[in-house]
Amino acid sequence: MLETIQKLLILQDRDRKIAVLSEELARVAPQRAATSGALAAAQHALEQARHRAHQLESNRKKLELDVEAKKALIERYSLQQFQTRKNEEYRALAHEIELCKEGISKLEDQELEIMEHSDLAQQSIVNAQATVAELTSDADKQLTELGKRETVLARDLAALQTNRADLAAAVDETARARYERLLKNRGSNIVVGIERGACGGCHMRVTAQVIVDCRAQQALVSCTNCGRLLYFDAGMDLTHDD
Repeated sequence: MLETIQKLLILQDRDRKIAVLSEELARVAPQRAATSGALAAAQHALEQARHRAHQLESNRKKLELDVEAKKALIERYSLQQFQTRKNEEYRALAHEIELCKEGISKLEDQELEIMEHSDLAQQSIVNAQATVAELTSDADKQLTELGKRETVLARDLAALQTNRADLAAAVDETARARYERLLKNRGSNIVVGIERGACGGCHMRVTAQVIVDCRAQQALVSCTNCGRLLYFDAGMDLTHDD
């Protein structure tokens, strides 16, 4: 095998490993955000449930005050009835007392309805608290694991990148330039073999002359379809698959 190809294969293997670790490392931040986001959403739901319960309790207390106010009116109107000597005033006060009683009945119905909603709101709080507790425990574990994984990935990636420049410098400048250009455009599958007369990268059939040049192993050979660098070893079948 051409020495330049051998060096490029070593460099390509390093770049593939770097690419894999870089992708894994890049996924850590979104995973951390998703974990934290799920917990934040659960905490927000708990706060909403508490706010709902607080609002219902405030409404219930207001209804109680309204009932007490109407009861006070009834007492006042009843006293006025006792004091008045005019039938017309007595009937008017009786009408007001009746209106107050009707109002109290409606307010008490509303209070019962609110109490039913309050029971549901309290259950929502209990459920939300359980969810937050569970997610907090899970999030702590996940965030800890993600932090450890991030540290390991960053360390391994730095180790791979340490002598990558040395591996690249060992390659002929012209070949290295072609490789680096392909690396940007084609990813890390750049130096490929020929199998059954086709490029190992784009899988398109190559010409007979390309196969001859590749077998000769005298110079770098490129796929005429995708531009990838081709190589040959004894275990490859260079014949066309007709």
